[in-house]
Amino acid sequence: MSTPENKKALVFSILEFLQKSCEDGTINKDDTEGIEVAMQCIGEAFGVDASDEEQKKLYSTKPATLLSIFDVYLKTKKATADKSVSEENKKAAEEKKAMGNRKVTERNYPEAIKLYTEAIELDGSNAVYYANRAAAYSQQGDHEKAVNDAQKAIEIDPKYSKAYSRMGHAYFCLNKFEEAVDAYEKGLELDPNNATIKASLATAKSKASNSSVERSAAGSTGDSTASSTGGLPNLGGAGGGMPDLGSLLNNPALMNMAQQMMQSGALDNIMNNPDITRMAQQMMGGGGVPNLQEMMNNPELMRMARDAMGGGNGGNSSPGSDKKN
Repeated sequence: MSTPENKKALVFSILEFLQKSCEDGTINKDDTEGIEVAMQCIGEAFGVDASDEEQKKLYSTKPATLLSIFDVYLKTKKATADKSVSEENKKAAEEKKAMGNRKVTERNYPEAIKLYTEAIELDGSNAVYYANRAAAYSQQGDHEKAVNDAQKAIEIDPKYSKAYSRMGHAYFCLNKFEEAVDAYEKGLELDPNNATIKASLATAKSKASNSSVERSAAGSTGDSTASSTGGLPNLGGAGGGMPDLGSLLNNPALMNMAQQMMQSGALDNIMNNPDITRMAQQMMGGGGVPNLQEMMNNPELMRMARDAMGGGNGGNSSPGSDKKN
């Protein structure tokens, strides 16, 4: 029994797809030999040879490929499924969304998430429901779930700027500042005049920059610095020595430590230390800048500094999230 021409054309496209997958690295090199044997068996079974020029003219679908044809099918299937949502279900889903929004205003996030989920069950083709649930997840601290919902919203509607905003907010709260920057930038491309996204992007960029500086500083200190300063930030002295005052003021890690000390109240304790008082009197009396090496070798001062660093919460105040739809 001869194979119908349309089936030969399908087999030809399958062989082309498998051959390309072997060549572009989609299929692991260790598996290539097995795939090639399978291709030979499939070709012989259907009387198809992908290398035959005459068969190429008869059966090739180029410039279209099997993958692109299948992608068109999936999109068509999705569009058909979206249209199948009844008007009654769409109306009910909108009501659930409105109720969810009210619960968010009341800060009842678990109930809001429940209502948004019910809206999605009624109409899973609406990106707004996923984006709003992402915001509710973030509000109650479930930022990983918020990222997943934001991604789903983007899959449904790649031009929905608020989905990128919600994703950026969730990444920011997870301390993934570079990912947050990327999400906010994509959102701003879609909505260039959105003040909330602009402000959030600026905050995320600042955090990403500071994190990069701190990682760089931490990598440059090495074990020797950690042992000499008891885990405090690198002070940046030339040639490994003690720095001048200007270097200290320009050291972002040290400034961050000072900010934490002021916020925690530990700075007041340090200023009441008699050694600090003596050094201040020395400076006011014309004795010059105190010996920084002496300060670093003072175990009581170092203990207080380390306690101050530990007392800071180290948290990140995330940028404001935009309002619900």
